[in-house]
Amino acid sequence: MKIYLAGPDVFRPDALAWAEEARRACHAAGHSALVPLDGVETTAAGIYYANIGLIRAADAVIANLNPFRGCEPDSGTCVEVGFALALGKPVFGYLSSEEGTTERVARLAGAALEIRDGRAVDRDGLLVEDFGLPLNLMLAVPVRLVVGGLDEALALLNAG
Repeated sequence: MKIYLAGPDVFRPDALAWAEEARRACHAAGHSALVPLDGVETTAAGIYYANIGLIRAADAVIANLNPFRGCEPDSGTCVEVGFALALGKPVFGYLSSEEGTTERVARLAGAALEIRDGRAVDRDGLLVEDFGLPLNLMLAVPVRLVVGGLDEALALLNAG
């Protein structure tokens, strides 16, 4: 299978080395990796359309859904996941922890969440989604999640 690798890993200082290791991991699992860094585009629009093309060409998507610059996954990764889901492609995601959304929001705020009318609210007074899931329900329900990294997501994909 051709697997599109979504995630903020493209922003790592060692992104090219990461991409080579990801390619090796996919190959070892019997698949080929489609990596956003493989394109030649340098403009925002060019990169967007190239990545959309890679997702269209993919048989499945594996996404790094770990928090990025906050308590939620990378927004670009979320767009890629949503696009793949809209195309009917299977999406697998990985997280380094099973920590629930309310626990993560509280940990990052450095304080317990306030409870109003039986619902947790963040420091801005906004409700915190609390379904006991590690991500917003719009990701946690349709994406097959695994705790770990790329290798664990590949194993989940291969398990069917």
